[in-house]
Amino acid sequence: MTAEHKGERAILVHLDGHAAEVREDPYEFQELAVSAGAAIASFVNVPRHQPTARFLIGSGKVEELRQLVLAEQADLVIFNHALTPSQERNLERALECRVLDRVGLILDIFAQRAQTYEGKLQVELAQLEHISTRLVRSRTDLSRQQGGIGLRGPGETQLESDRRLLRVRVRQIKSRLEKVRNQRQLARRSRQRAEMPSVSLVGYTNTGKSTLFNFLTESEVYAADQLFATLDPTVRRIQIPDLGAITLADTVGFIRHLPHKLVEAFRATLEESASADLLLHVIDAQSPERDEQIQQVQNVLQEIEADDVPILEVYNKIDLMDNVEPHIQRNDQGMPVRVWISAYKQQGIELLQQAIAELLEEEIYVATVRLAQQQSRLRGKLFDLNAVQQETHTDDGASVLKLRVAKMELDKLLSREGITSADFFAQYADC
Repeated sequence: MTAEHKGERAILVHLDGHAAEVREDPYEFQELAVSAGAAIASFVNVPRHQPTARFLIGSGKVEELRQLVLAEQADLVIFNHALTPSQERNLERALECRVLDRVGLILDIFAQRAQTYEGKLQVELAQLEHISTRLVRSRTDLSRQQGGIGLRGPGETQLESDRRLLRVRVRQIKSRLEKVRNQRQLARRSRQRAEMPSVSLVGYTNTGKSTLFNFLTESEVYAADQLFATLDPTVRRIQIPDLGAITLADTVGFIRHLPHKLVEAFRATLEESASADLLLHVIDAQSPERDEQIQQVQNVLQEIEADDVPILEVYNKIDLMDNVEPHIQRNDQGMPVRVWISAYKQQGIELLQQAIAELLEEEIYVATVRLAQQQSRLRGKLFDLNAVQQETHTDDGASVLKLRVAKMELDKLLSREGITSADFFAQYADC
């Protein structure tokens, strides 16, 4: 389904008047086409409430499209809706040019964006499964399957051969992706054994996830003002003030009516979100489609069984809004539920880090310990760990330390000293 070359002249067809639950956004449709590299020759809005079985649109509108294709010398026609295999074939015959539906368009963008071996495998799997539904014969070829004079021979073999090759390739890709999935599970178990909290960025496509990820991790993940700029998952270890080390994962952006084939193909990647301790739901605060985009993300999270993971909403792009300053919104219990920031302008990042620390503070030890002079070596290591918030001294020279430190960091330190955290607090806790 990948376009043969960029800059193809495309006519976009949008059906208006659909029910709200299946209606697509015409502006987003144009953004998708541009992201795929199409040169938009014309945008056709079809105000039809009852799609037809043969063409999706009426035969009169099909003839108008055919004339428009000739006038614009268009290379392809793209529909902002899913087409059945038969509708796609019927339209290609009538319009005498290539026809692509919304699913095929998104698959094409994914094919262009994928960079890693895993990402390319996932896209190829989704493409092959999409193509397999369209692998059918013309009417003449189908008659050959029934046999008869002049119709016997290799005709049946060719179709079955194509299908067999597709099935073999799909099995190969699924097997390789299963290995990737197992590797990810091993990596997650390793992080869990180290008691390192995991945070995953999720959100609608083009909401600024990668820009935020780059600033927090000081890395250079590709970020651009386009749909699906990031496909390949990236995980980095970062330090959060008052919390310690966490892993932060950047994931593929979601979109309205994300094709189920893509959700399945990217399941290994999306499981980074399902297994996280906290999700940062990055939202384009100034988008007129904000509420609908939030709902679409929630739908995908439910599909990948990640809807029960704690969520902190991150309202991004406040630099494009009037009279909105970075701030934290809290619930009735005083816990952060929403942070307003600008990743591009780097505004409110410290508030975001504060909110993350508060929500993950169960991963932090907060205690007061009393160390005798003989424990000066351990005292020094606690200072090296930046675990000491305050120190006072008793008359006998003992140090009373107020500690706030990530569990993982303290446990590692104590392990090197040959003591467990339970024994440490039992022995040195200042009552």
